Amino acid sequence: MATSTPTYLKTVKEGLNFHTVDEIKKLLGLLPIQDKPTRKAELVDAVANYLLGPGLKIQWQDLDELQQAAVAEALYRTGGRHQAEQFKAKYGALPQWHDRSSMYSYKRPAAKLDLFFYPTGNYAVSNLLPEDLRLKLSAFVPEPKALTLPSAEQPPQTFRVERRSFDYEKRQSVETAEEVPVVCCPMEQVAQQDLLAVLRLIHLGKVSVSDKTLMPSKATLNTIAPLLQGGDYYSEADEPDNHGPIGHDPIGTIKPFAWAMLVQGGGLASLDGKKLQLTKAGQKAMGAAPAKTIQAIWKKWLKTTFLDELRRVESIKGQTGKAKRSLTAVSGRRAQIVEALGHCPVGEWVTYDDLKRHMIGSGQTFEVSRNPENLYISEPGYGYLYEAGGSWSILQDAYMRCFLFEYAATLGLLDVAYITPYDAPRGDFDSFWGADDLSFLSRYDGLLAFRLTPLGAFCFGLSDAYTAAPITTESTLRVLPNLDVVMTGAPLNPAELLMMETFTRQTGDAVWKLDREVALKAAEAGHSLQEFYDFLTQVSAEALPKTVEQFFADCRSRSQSLQDQGMARLIECADATLAAQIAHDSRTKKYCQLAGERHLVVLLDQETRFRNGLRKLGYSLPMSKG
Repeated sequence: MATSTPTYLKTVKEGLNFHTVDEIKKLLGLLPIQDKPTRKAELVDAVANYLLGPGLKIQWQDLDELQQAAVAEALYRTGGRHQAEQFKAKYGALPQWHDRSSMYSYKRPAAKLDLFFYPTGNYAVSNLLPEDLRLKLSAFVPEPKALTLPSAEQPPQTFRVERRSFDYEKRQSVETAEEVPVVCCPMEQVAQQDLLAVLRLIHLGKVSVSDKTLMPSKATLNTIAPLLQGGDYYSEADEPDNHGPIGHDPIGTIKPFAWAMLVQGGGLASLDGKKLQLTKAGQKAMGAAPAKTIQAIWKKWLKTTFLDELRRVESIKGQTGKAKRSLTAVSGRRAQIVEALGHCPVGEWVTYDDLKRHMIGSGQTFEVSRNPENLYISEPGYGYLYEAGGSWSILQDAYMRCFLFEYAATLGLLDVAYITPYDAPRGDFDSFWGADDLSFLSRYDGLLAFRLTPLGAFCFGLSDAYTAAPITTESTLRVLPNLDVVMTGAPLNPAELLMMETFTRQTGDAVWKLDREVALKAAEAGHSLQEFYDFLTQVSAEALPKTVEQFFADCRSRSQSLQDQGMARLIECADATLAAQIAHDSRTKKYCQLAGERHLVVLLDQETRFRNGLRKLGYSLPMSKG
């Protein structure tokens, strides 16, 4: 009798030998064979000879549609193995396999699928098609249907929330249901405006982060939030005191936190003391097309390691302790999700659950922790996530919801539709010890659906070009010929006020002055004059006066008339004759310029070449002592 546990089966006979005599007799009873041998070797031969002959097709035709699909999936998609979770995700149900009328396996009759699938060890599960059987089946079993990802033109408008409470007077549970509205949040245009607002705020030195975690302070989050178009995904009205019983966990911030991390992960800002400062890339980004900057941020974020999105799920504890060593690399998780997003149609709504089923059904899952039992909910010693393994669990859910909601959507790659996390179904989360004390697993639990935007397709590499939609605003300003800008309509939002503060000089409660010195200072810091010009054109009730057009033309010309060529050395020569000789000699003239009669200017990146030419000319330049 075989005792090994191979990773594959070459023949039906190998698989049959892992069965007991009684189990093989049950299989024989499913076949139209008159002779009933009793010895194991003869039983194995009888079943194997029948299945490897013309009778195999008859047995396959006797299977129902779902059972035939199980054979086809194993034959063509999963390397001969029946993957139950993957199969259920694709077909919505498992094939009928065993009669569950008896709790004892030895009393159960054989199932039709047991003729096709066999164990790989004495105590293993029967889930593998032997190689010789696969060869026979491939002659007549058609390939299974392709896995599709459902999509819709519109997101769900409402979501049915079922609640359960206890009526102490009647001493019984009460179940109620209500339809709550779904919030639809377009993010493509919003993100591009938010990016520039955050960069301006950092330039003003108003963004503080921890020097250890690089996470933003609460004061910083409160400063960023009003600048974002539409604010954060959830407002104060969604928090517990306004939504449910006092004592519920607060939702907290999403967009403001994401931007503080994204600009760091994207290399646009770095810590200087206790505050973020723009890097050269960040200064350049203030005058660049936001879409290209977002694409660069996204590419860098996929590789950055300074934040694991799982850390944002505070209810899952132990992440910084023993469990940290068993967490998988974030780059691998992100890459798997991005690959799955690549199957989503641009401009169509896909539910989160459908994306999850598609990933499981296509085998595109990812692992969060190699040892989930080291993570826990509530307190150490209780609520350990022993059951959070497998191809999909609450760990994958928590991670992917955060990745999609807090980062992909905030960057404008996805539009999102959501409810509050208090109204979201609790799912498998409820089965863990300590879950009853929590309002939700994470603040991202309310994500219901998303839509891949054209900006997202551009950043994912699904399209080669991107054209940004024109900026829209509800505010109205009047730009006067004397260069005054007067607010005549709806008040400016905080981001627009920050732009006015950057480019103009305020002279009254609702009046600003276009000032050349202020505008040139903004341009010098990297802010885009063109962006401010486009903004005024958009919000102005009338065409910009000629004096204003001339103002911008003059500022553009003056801001581009001088170019910083980098650091240089000023070299003093003994006399004007030597300076002229060096400046005109073929070996040195390419690397220096005359500055007056006795001085030469050499750019630092040309210094080595200049010194080499100088030595050939018969001179040397002592090294600077500074």
